[in-house]
Amino acid sequence: MAQLERRLEHNVAGDFFVDASCIDCDTCRWMAPDTFMRREGQASVHRQPETNEERLRALMALLSCPTVSIGTEQKHDVTEAGAALPDRIADGVYHCGYHSESSYGATSYLIVREAGNILVDSPRFNRPLVRRIEALGGVRTMFLTHKDDVADHAKFREHFGCERVLHEDEIGRGTRDIERPISGFEPVRLDEDTLVIPTPGHTSGSSCLLYRDKFLFTGDHIAWSATMGHIYAFRSVCWYDWSELVRSAELLRAYNFEWILPGHGRRCHFESERMRVEMEKGLRWMQSAA
Repeated sequence: MAQLERRLEHNVAGDFFVDASCIDCDTCRWMAPDTFMRREGQASVHRQPETNEERLRALMALLSCPTVSIGTEQKHDVTEAGAALPDRIADGVYHCGYHSESSYGATSYLIVREAGNILVDSPRFNRPLVRRIEALGGVRTMFLTHKDDVADHAKFREHFGCERVLHEDEIGRGTRDIERPISGFEPVRLDEDTLVIPTPGHTSGSSCLLYRDKFLFTGDHIAWSATMGHIYAFRSVCWYDWSELVRSAELLRAYNFEWILPGHGRRCHFESERMRVEMEKGLRWMQSAA
């Protein structure tokens, strides 16, 4: 639990606070921007929630914080906030919440569909979340974008019996029993509406998942930068090869999509033609940063 005695000084006075254990993962700031912002390299409460909706969003962020760094002076019933996760984004695509510290707070997603639900990367294995996922139809497939964001994948596999998909270059000690390793660097179709697109760069086997030519789940490959105002990639935390990352991003020009849904960084949504324009802006930035 967040500790009141470790409350960061730059929080405004009031009920909600962030303590010194914050790792600056950004989760709370995009989940509840009316309440949280960044100050001095960590999250901070810049305004106390005033409406029921603001309070709900702040409590959803509290539940999702990977380091349990958000606290309240008063005791709150979090039942409604827990029931709001996974949080619907669009067309059967949900943000799971319950981010895991082992993946540095990476975002995971649930795709709900008749052909069987897909869990994209692993959230924290949490009983209320598991019950909500069960109510939405469970998990048939778990797609892991890369080795950094696997978190509690084994627990989800044990509970749901889902088939896990991961590029063979990403397989290590904790993922040796993956049911469906992907090999090579050509796109691989999982089924009629899902395509795995290998995008080496951040790591050697980093891969994206394209769903219905509309949603691109990118892991740590590319994301939207709220501060820069364009699509970008993580130059300072590129663990494998920046030039490969840029080339992989350039190959995404061949695909239509309207959403970028990353593990780290902010998501973005544009109509497909506008997305092409935004991708070109992002690619110019990436090429200049090489």
